[in-house]
Amino acid sequence: MSTPTPPATTPGPPADTLRVRLDLAYDGTRFAGWATQPRLRTVQGVLEDALATVLRTGPLGLPSPRLTVAGRTDAGVHARGQVAHVDVPRERWDVMPGRSDREPGVALADRLAGVLPPDVVVHRAAEAPAGFDARFSALHRRYAYRVADHPALRDPLRRDWVLWHRRPLDAEAMHRAMQPLVGLHDFAAFCKPREGATTIRELTQLSWDRPADGPDAGLAVATVQADAFCHSMVRALVGMSLAVGEGRRDADAPAAVLAGRSRSAAAGVVAARGLVLESVAYPDDDALAARAERVRARRDPGEVDRAD
Repeated sequence: MSTPTPPATTPGPPADTLRVRLDLAYDGTRFAGWATQPRLRTVQGVLEDALATVLRTGPLGLPSPRLTVAGRTDAGVHARGQVAHVDVPRERWDVMPGRSDREPGVALADRLAGVLPPDVVVHRAAEAPAGFDARFSALHRRYAYRVADHPALRDPLRRDWVLWHRRPLDAEAMHRAMQPLVGLHDFAAFCKPREGATTIRELTQLSWDRPADGPDAGLAVATVQADAFCHSMVRALVGMSLAVGEGRRDADAPAAVLAGRSRSAAAGVVAARGLVLESVAYPDDDALAARAERVRARRDPGEVDRAD
C-alpha cells in the first residue's frame, strides 16, 4: 500500500524570523515604479533601505530585508492601499519598542515614519497571520482611474493623480461599452506581451461613474477590479474607454477588440498618473494559506502581479 503524498504547504518565513504585514501608500510621481532597479529611485528600494536602517540589518551580518508586494506598479502609478510583507529577525522585532510600551508593529511604523521620504507612508505594521503571503493570498486588487474632462475640474493641486482630458466624455456610454469585458477572458489585446506569461485574467468589475459629491465630484472615475492584472492592462482598458466616451470608437469596439486579441487594434495606453491602487482584499485568516497555495500552483513561473 502506497503512502499518501502529504499536501503542499505555503512557504512561511525562515527560522528565527516572523512575517510582518505592511499597509502602505505612496505618490508614484517621482518613482520609477515599485520594483528595485539599478540606479533608479523605486518604492521597493526606498522602503527596503528604510527597513534596513530601522532594523539595523545588513552591515551587522543579518540578511537585508526583502519585500514581497501584492501588486507591482509602474512608474508614475500611485497607491493608497498597497500591501507588502517582510520577514523580520525575531530578535529585532522583540526589541523594536525600546523602553516604550508600544506594540512592536506600532513602534516599527513610527520609526519608519522618521526615515522615509514624504511620498511613502507605512500606515500599519503588524505580525501577519499564519499562511499570509501579500502576493499569493490576495483575492483581488482594486484600482481607480480619475479623469477631469472639463476645465472647471482641473485642480492643479491634484494634477499628479488626475488625468486632464481635453474632450468631454460620456461616462454612461463608457460604462455600457466595457461591460462585455467583465469576466474570465484572454486580455491579450489589452496587455503588453511578456514571454511565457498568460494574458488570461478574471475581471470582476470595470465600471465608470461620475460622482455627484465628495472629493471626486464631477470627475469621470473608473473602478477596475480583478484577481490579478497583466502589464499595462488597466491603462489600456481606460484608453479604450476614453475612445468610446469621446466618440472615436463605437460602443461595440471594446468587445470586438477583446475577441480579436490584437494589441494593435486597441486604442492605446493612457498616462500613468491617473491610476491609483485603492485596495487589496484577502480571505479570512484561516483561509490565507490555502488561497496562497491555489494561486501559486496555477501561476506561470516568474509571472508578476501588476496593474499598470
